Amino acid sequence: MTAYRILEGRFLAPTPAGAYLAASHPGNDAARRFILRLLGLARSPDSGAATVARLAGEASGDAGELLHRLQSLALVQGLAEPRAAPEGAFENLLPPLLARLSGSGRCVLADSQGFYLAAAGFAHETAEGLSALAADLAGVHDRHAQLLGANLSMQSGGWGLLDASGNSQLGFWPLHLGANTFVLAIGGVPRFNTPEFVSLAWALTRRYAPEDA
Repeated sequence: MTAYRILEGRFLAPTPAGAYLAASHPGNDAARRFILRLLGLARSPDSGAATVARLAGEASGDAGELLHRLQSLALVQGLAEPRAAPEGAFENLLPPLLARLSGSGRCVLADSQGFYLAAAGFAHETAEGLSALAADLAGVHDRHAQLLGANLSMQSGGWGLLDASGNSQLGFWPLHLGANTFVLAIGGVPRFNTPEFVSLAWALTRRYAPEDA
């Protein structure tokens, strides 16, 4: 087995793909746990061997190999300077992030009970209705998870309202962070491959599942 040497002097952070992997399903694999622990920290940690072992947790014996795999898959990156988690009241912090997640600037963040936490581009009444719809769809998905995942091999939890060409007009994507489930309702084309998605996942994890509380 190859022994991987961890290079120090860098700071670890999830990529947008890594944040999406961690948030898009509720699994308990080593890669997801590593990234969620990163998102639970107030600042991007150093890449020292002790830090990597703590982030790897139960897989700490293979911490170097795990980090190498995450970096090879572009799920974790090494930064020259540390970054701080987004801070501030959600009503001010979240709307600009949500707006960047949609090609049309329209996005709602709801919790699993159907209450909306923040919105961009939608009127208040519409955001409330979309949040209730998002919770209903999340329940439908949970009830049919065996069919969709095991039988049909459809791993995505997203649901969409499509036009006649199959293009999504409105999509719903669950986010599983800690013990909490949220749903993004996005009008138009979603933009998950952005720094704003990392910031959203980071802010939610820090609020609801912090690592250093």
